[in-house]
Amino acid sequence: MNSELRQDLVSGDWIVIAPSRAKRPDQFIKLHKIKRIKTPVKGCPFEDLQKSGHHPPILKFKNSHDWEAVVVENKYPAFTHINVCASPEKRGPYSVMEGIGHHNLVITRDHYKNFPKLSKQNADLVFKAFVDYYKILANDYCLAYVSIFHNWGLKAGASIYHPHYQIIALPIVPPDVEHSLEGSNNYYKKNKKCVHCVMLEWELKEKKRIVYENKSAVVLAPFVMREPFELRIFPKKHFSYFEDTPSAVMRDIVFALQKALQKMEKRLHDPDYNFFIHTSPLRDKNKYKHYHWHIEILPKFNISAGFEQGTGIEITTVDPDEAAKFLR
Repeated sequence: MNSELRQDLVSGDWIVIAPSRAKRPDQFIKLHKIKRIKTPVKGCPFEDLQKSGHHPPILKFKNSHDWEAVVVENKYPAFTHINVCASPEKRGPYSVMEGIGHHNLVITRDHYKNFPKLSKQNADLVFKAFVDYYKILANDYCLAYVSIFHNWGLKAGASIYHPHYQIIALPIVPPDVEHSLEGSNNYYKKNKKCVHCVMLEWELKEKKRIVYENKSAVVLAPFVMREPFELRIFPKKHFSYFEDTPSAVMRDIVFALQKALQKMEKRLHDPDYNFFIHTSPLRDKNKYKHYHWHIEILPKFNISAGFEQGTGIEITTVDPDEAAKFLR
């Protein structure tokens, strides 16, 4: 196909699909193939948390071992909790705010088992840790938003090999999330429908970009794909709040996330990636009923060059239809 401009239904942003600039998906992967370097267990700071100077776990989840997953404070936090709320102030023409919040880690027991390699039970435990700690943070009235994400590999920002996940609670709603919320609200005001539900209905009818689905969840390559092989995971039913999702639905979503990452690992030769949760903010819960929470997975293949940096328009060299077909 020739290059094509596509506009995101939520954000209104434009991207370019230009598959003619690259080879077919299998050839694209060969060009970007990397070899994962596994660091040894010895010397890993997450093997013995007490010895490495971590505070006692905030939450601990057990299976057959002493623990399978724990929530701990990050030793090198981007945001620090103190018993006051962050308040904006002016510095010349600029607004500034103290970095007051929370920065925590969810660490799993096995040094060599990242999320797609976890047992179903332990993958569910990771998300139980997310939900349980999220609900604790929701009681802090100083907070506005909780960001949950995972970095896998150096290109994705992971400085430690041992699998871990991060939870950062902020006194503001992040701009990317704000942008998504605003787009969702605008669509709802105009059409009286959830924008993500409309997209899901179309995708499930077309089937071209569906990578995997089960009773409660669907994995798809978005029609407006910002990065090669980007995937999104949605609950099929409309839920605005990650933390309020029924446990049976959450288990299906967790399984769908594992399946998506397993397919990436196999077909894309274990690329570095980020996944993160986009959910509604902590406050004014009635205000965001229009929003549909979801998970986004971004493999780290592209480097933004002059055009992307200068225009904000991403060029994607893999057709989403072909990406989904390749991953299935």
